[in-house]
Amino acid sequence: MIGAYIIGIVFAIVGMIVGGVLRNKFKKYSAIPVRGGLTGKDIAERMLAENGIHDVQVISVAGQLTDHYNPVNKTVNLSEGVYNSNSIAAAAVAAHECGHAVQHATQYSWLQMRSKMVPVVSISSQWVMWVILAGILLVNSFGTTLLLAGIILFGITTLFSFVTLPVEIDASRRAIAWLEGSTVAGSMEMDKAKDALNWAGYTYVVAALGSLATLIYYIMIYMGRR
Repeated sequence: MIGAYIIGIVFAIVGMIVGGVLRNKFKKYSAIPVRGGLTGKDIAERMLAENGIHDVQVISVAGQLTDHYNPVNKTVNLSEGVYNSNSIAAAAVAAHECGHAVQHATQYSWLQMRSKMVPVVSISSQWVMWVILAGILLVNSFGTTLLLAGIILFGITTLFSFVTLPVEIDASRRAIAWLEGSTVAGSMEMDKAKDALNWAGYTYVVAALGSLATLIYYIMIYMGRR
């Protein structure tokens, strides 16, 4: 388990660095208004309408970085700082979340796969570390079997992390394409919006690579038992 902790610490540090850069960029871009003066709510509703989506509601939710699209009740949930802000950062976030709504409306395959995995991943994430810990501590054949079961569970969560990557990247691609095609932001503002979305994407890359590195470590332990 020490190796897993070391891997976790390394990627946690990298994640903190990337997250810190992301927060600084969003703080900076939150102080710069978009040319059209539209708020995150305005941009979300406009992007949805221009993509022919009329059954998705844009609502405000409490907290920071709580922005998300809920495919179950078809809502684009924007944090208060994004919902009411007319900044470049708010425009980027609102358009990104609407990108997920467009994915849902067009039955984007990666999003469908990710949605189907959610119930299984939810169960796996609750039990995976306990099963792996028991498998490592028990050095008998039963422990080896538990370790293998834990690896399978962890493999599911790792796969989920990698399936999430194209979903998030595509949502940002759709957001940038729409912003560029609209009159919401100028070229200078678009560069900043792209920068913010790119750094947001890096957080998912770091998480996926960290999960993969930990999975490989557990597999090495298992192979050493055989």
